[in-house]
Amino acid sequence: MSIHDGHRQRLKERFLREGLDNFEQLQVLELLLFYCIPRQDTNPIAHALLDRFGSVSKVLEASPEELKKVPGVGENAAAFLSLVMATGRYYLVNQKEKETKLKSINECGQYLLPFFHGRRNETVFLLCLDAKCKVLSCKEVGEGSVNSAAVPIRRIVEMALGDNATSVVLAHNHPSGLALPSGEDIQTTRRLSLALRAVEIELVDHVIVADGDYVSLAESGLYNPQECSVLI
Repeated sequence: MSIHDGHRQRLKERFLREGLDNFEQLQVLELLLFYCIPRQDTNPIAHALLDRFGSVSKVLEASPEELKKVPGVGENAAAFLSLVMATGRYYLVNQKEKETKLKSINECGQYLLPFFHGRRNETVFLLCLDAKCKVLSCKEVGEGSVNSAAVPIRRIVEMALGDNATSVVLAHNHPSGLALPSGEDIQTTRRLSLALRAVEIELVDHVIVADGDYVSLAESGLYNPQECSVLI
């Protein structure tokens, strides 16, 4: 039996009894590492992770490549820690899938937020709706670097047509934490609106997500579908 078994068991039992609310960040990481690093004291590794990334949330947002730079974090541990964040995003998206009808911009924005949970790179999603505002699909369109993502207009039009959408909402994130639309965001929105209108599909809005919240170009007055009759 390892000398660390007693500590591991106590921490596991405490979690089962109390949940994580009163755990220190170090203890949360220790507990997670128990399940991917057997028969080893995970305390020094948890310390090293916090020293490098600063918080549990930043550890879970880190890429497997970044995690493996920490002494003691191998392939399995890096994959497991990345899986925690991916599972959380999957859970949030899966939970939202019960809400099949979205009748306002706010409902669309809230529906889209989980799709960006923990994403490190700028990513574009397309939400497709039918004439009764029922969700047909929400699909990833593309992924870019931390600061940019290409918006392939032709592909978006094809995706919307393929799902028989009546209207769509475009969404992308700003991993920098600032949801302010750029001039390029506004121009892309107008170009996409024109392309979709040509096939009788309405671009309802373009939503920009950052830090668990979103900015709507339509609500901000930066986009009005009825005014996009000419390319600006």
